[in-house]
Amino acid sequence: SRLLSRLNLSSSQMIIIGFALLILCGAALLMLPFATVSEESACFLDALFTATSAVCVTGLVVHNTATYWTLIGQAVILVLIQIGGMGIVTVVVSISMAAGRRIGLMQRSTLQDALSAHHVGGIVKLTGFILKVTFAVEMIGAMILGFYFQQDFGWLRGMWYGLFHSVSAFCNAGFDLLGEQIPYASLTGYAASPVVNIVVMLLIVIGGIGFLTWDDVRINRYHIWQYRMQKDGTVFSTSSAQSSVRFSELMSSNKSALLDDKGEYSDWIELSNPSDQAVDITGWKISDGGSIFT
Repeated sequence: SRLLSRLNLSSSQMIIIGFALLILCGAALLMLPFATVSEESACFLDALFTATSAVCVTGLVVHNTATYWTLIGQAVILVLIQIGGMGIVTVVVSISMAAGRRIGLMQRSTLQDALSAHHVGGIVKLTGFILKVTFAVEMIGAMILGFYFQQDFGWLRGMWYGLFHSVSAFCNAGFDLLGEQIPYASLTGYAASPVVNIVVMLLIVIGGIGFLTWDDVRINRYHIWQYRMQKDGTVFSTSSAQSSVRFSELMSSNKSALLDDKGEYSDWIELSNPSDQAVDITGWKISDGGSIFT
């Protein structure tokens, strides 16, 4: 975080760099000899394409995932899918939370942009909620699919297939491991299976509606008219213009960037109100003290 502060990178720049580094690291791992079934390692272009497709959850492949990659290679792809589906910033902040590190204002603002959250307050709590829902839903899907797949592939392999396809479906990634007998068959062999079809469809929908929709359901329950509408990366509230106010500029560590009118390097924030309604910010406070962040 100190290095990022010195570089004075914006939230968007940090997110882009994070995704680029993740893709390159994934490609490097997929180029290792033990990542492919054949004795020859994957070429850089094939590994880069696969890593990019996994991180960006497109599902496009240049090799049959089931037969070209080893268990380790498939595990690398699965991790890339999971990080890409949740977001690199969400994962990094989650690791920091697990390590007991303090989440500063810059990290919170970056996380707000990554999640398109309507305000910074409660962003850490929202991250914890996202983690719980993600892993709970994926594990339930993995157990159901694994129990079904074990009939065809045995317990160990069946449970691995269940986990892989649960994460892939939840993250809307499109990758599969069912192309051994018929290359690139995907789920066509289970077209007549209600269990597989229903579970995969539910995982796709639950994962596809987005983190903020989950938060709306958790907070507002059946009061649908209070749900927020997400559009073009900005979240608007149907209940109040206050919810649409967000950070447009943030300088939390101004040591050499810009001088103010007094010739000092001051920190600052700038709020933006995209709505056509005036917002009274009397009494608003800002803090990076976690539970008192309002």
